[in-house]
Amino acid sequence: MTTTSVTPTRTTRRATAPGRVSRTRVPGRDGRIAHQERPRVRRNLSRVRREDILRIVGAVIAAVAATFWLTTQVLPLPGPIAFTVVAYALFLGFFVLLVSFDDNRVTVWDRVAAVVIHSAAAVLMLALVIVVVFTLMRGSEAVLHWNFWVEDLSLAGPLDPLTVGGMAHAAVGTLIMIGLSLAIAIPLGLLCAVFMAEFPSPFANIVRTVTEAMTALPSIVCGLFIYATYILVFGFDKSGFAASLAITIMILPIIIRSADVVLRLVPATLKEASLAMGSSHWRTIWHVVLPTSKSGLMTAIVLGTARGIGETSPVLLTAGYTTFFNLNPFSGPMVSLPFATFTLVKSPEPTQIARGFGAAAVLMVLVFVLFLVARIIGGKGAGVLSPRAAARARTASARAAARFDARAIVPVEPVETRPVATPPTLEERPNR
Repeated sequence: MTTTSVTPTRTTRRATAPGRVSRTRVPGRDGRIAHQERPRVRRNLSRVRREDILRIVGAVIAAVAATFWLTTQVLPLPGPIAFTVVAYALFLGFFVLLVSFDDNRVTVWDRVAAVVIHSAAAVLMLALVIVVVFTLMRGSEAVLHWNFWVEDLSLAGPLDPLTVGGMAHAAVGTLIMIGLSLAIAIPLGLLCAVFMAEFPSPFANIVRTVTEAMTALPSIVCGLFIYATYILVFGFDKSGFAASLAITIMILPIIIRSADVVLRLVPATLKEASLAMGSSHWRTIWHVVLPTSKSGLMTAIVLGTARGIGETSPVLLTAGYTTFFNLNPFSGPMVSLPFATFTLVKSPEPTQIARGFGAAAVLMVLVFVLFLVARIIGGKGAGVLSPRAAARARTASARAAARFDARAIVPVEPVETRPVATPPTLEERPNR
């Protein structure tokens, strides 16, 4: 009689939902079935899956349909804003319901937070697109003429067509004003930021507090201060330089505060390594701290430029208004693009309104170009060199290597040595 032993087969049951632990049936020594737990596999919540897109589309369709039914059959909503708010609330509810069918509570909250954040980003982007498109469409009648970019308004009256006159004088005035402001604010702002970040003291804390308070200073107050001091007290006329001083007071706290935050983010290990190599504190700041934070410092300058280039009230009080070119910022009135826009759109004439929107379009193009130049100059991170900078670094490294090699092959002069007396041996020692 022959007996055969039967070994139970291994069967696996997969988890039907995320978060559950799959178990494997493993035969024991006595033939019984033992359950062995597998390690839990974590889902990647940052990846967008096809199921998520289908859930979002389904929730949007259901929310719009439900809101339309409520508006037409149950309770009429007062306007499109109320319709959008109700539809968005229903969309979140339907989306939570769809996600909860297959996922656990943690995944549901994660997906809802991701949808809310992306919705806020989409709303901000939509608002920006609407503002830009609206401005370009209203100003396209004037912008499409070549004379708008190269002429001023000295020969153009309110009733003249758009083929006469342009905004070149306002664009030049804006560049002169913001250039003088940056020439004053960048050195002062960076020095103040380095002082607060690298030389902590009670006085530095006071300066930081004053700087943070000045970031909320209204622009009209800056214009009134320069008007009361530079124009009334000292007796100077309204000019582009006076407007530059007012803009400098506005952008200086922004540059200082942003640069201070960036400088404090530089790793302390880099500064400690420089100091350990024998560099002084100022040499460490110049060759380690500032190059490492170059991209962040350019961002701080860009933020200050964006704040100052679009201001109207300081220019209104300090620079005056003119319709012709004035390249001297210290004499005579000088107009900027924001002030020209503010003045022209108040006119009842359609041509003047079109010129005002055209000036606003030129201002947007100018800001975009300045941002692009700033990103090109300081867009690279710490340690990322351009081809020219990499070539200079290789050349400097080769010179240093050659200098070290030249020092290594210098002949060493022989040093005169004196004979060293050897101690006597045991046989040579006198017997005592």
